[in-house]
Amino acid sequence: MLRPEVLPRARPAALPAGPADVTEAWLRNRRLSEHTRDAYRRDVTGWLTWCAEHAVDPLRATFLDVNTYGRELESTPRGRAGRPLTPATVARRLSALSSWYDFLVKLGAVPANPVSAADRPRVDRDHSATVGLTPDEVDALIAAAEADTGPAAARNRAAVALLADLGLRVGELVALDVSDLGTERGHRSVRFVGKGGKVRRRALTPGTAYAVDAYLAARAAAQGVTVPALTGPLLVTATGGRMDRHAVFRLVRRLAQRAGIAAWAKLSPHSLRHAFATTARSEGVPLEDVQDAMGHADPRTTRRYDRDRHNLDRDPAYAIWAARARRRG
Repeated sequence: MLRPEVLPRARPAALPAGPADVTEAWLRNRRLSEHTRDAYRRDVTGWLTWCAEHAVDPLRATFLDVNTYGRELESTPRGRAGRPLTPATVARRLSALSSWYDFLVKLGAVPANPVSAADRPRVDRDHSATVGLTPDEVDALIAAAEADTGPAAARNRAAVALLADLGLRVGELVALDVSDLGTERGHRSVRFVGKGGKVRRRALTPGTAYAVDAYLAARAAAQGVTVPALTGPLLVTATGGRMDRHAVFRLVRRLAQRAGIAAWAKLSPHSLRHAFATTARSEGVPLEDVQDAMGHADPRTTRRYDRDRHNLDRDPAYAIWAARARRRG
């Protein structure tokens, strides 16, 4: 009887041009915001680090390797909180990894995408971990911004107004430039690059336009120039640099604490985005219009942001009954 031949372990193949170069080529191939690029870059780096630690060649990885990686992400405590990643975060990381492998398949570096057959975490589309705000709490937050003092007070009021009235993502907010402000069909407007690299335009409410104009007037006066002469980032630091997302997080929590909002330490700029969707729907704005305003490709995503969607006041049975009553005279 012949003994099966013991084959030597194949040497891991190097990624074409190196992992970092391939990842950068993949990111350049996608229409993504800079924040999303950074997140995807970290996601791929995390996978490559795990592969190196477990002697897995990323070009020969199978869905079993991806499953093991995903289970470790879901079960290993990490970060300051000492908790494993949530299923939604793991799913997002695997989604980024799947896109990376799709790119490698197109390059001919791998025969198939190992993430496609992997067992990804189930994510409840009806749930969001973001702490929401009631309309009264949003009003209190805005009031705290309006009462704020100091050299950055006008900027902070403009930032909060843009978050509250437009429901912008924090990355969209901090990426705004002065040149993105404009006018369209009689509306004051702002242009920005949304998720997926899509250029979008939103209307500025009178209150938001006033806050932005007051901030730019104060900034121009401080620089000794006219408002039309201002250039560069819309929201700037004391040294003229672009305000970053971390500063916006701190701003929201500081103002929320001053406003007496109990959950201030858990709030984020995204809390205002959730409040935007919930309030718009409760005020009768059609789901499609809220979806377009928020830049969601899938209406189910918009519904997840709507915290008041299960309110029985909005049960369509009432509308049907009222219509029947009107017909009967």
